Amino acid sequence: MSAAVFAERPLAHIYDRAASRSRTFLDLRLLGCRNTAVRHGWEVAGTWVDLADAALDDLPAQRPEFMGLIAAMRTARESSGRPVICLVHNWDRLSRDGEHRTAFQRHVAGAGGWTATTFDETDQASHAAFTGCSRA
Repeated sequence: MSAAVFAERPLAHIYDRAASRSRTFLDLRLLGCRNTAVRHGWEVAGTWVDLADAALDDLPAQRPEFMGLIAAMRTARESSGRPVICLVHNWDRLSRDGEHRTAFQRHVAGAGGWTATTFDETDQASHAAFTGCSRA
């Protein structure tokens, strides 16, 4: 891979949450995220998982692993200039509530990135709306 191609290769920051003690479904979702990153040619920067009570909170600031992911995305974007992605299995991994999910997506956009799912859904086109910036 040439240096120019590598420099543009997005960094995928995998996120999930699990309130139950069983890791079976969590591990399957994380595997799906890693496979999606490979399929798209994204480099995996790391995996962040909120567990137990933190996984149930619908406020981004109350999920320590999510906030750690946001800090890592911001640092990666600023230091490398590469695109950064928060990769989740599906939108529910952020929140099942649409309004709360938007708050998580705004944090991702504020870190200079966008969110993608293993079902090839993305909010990349909505980046300007989440950050309040126009692309004009």
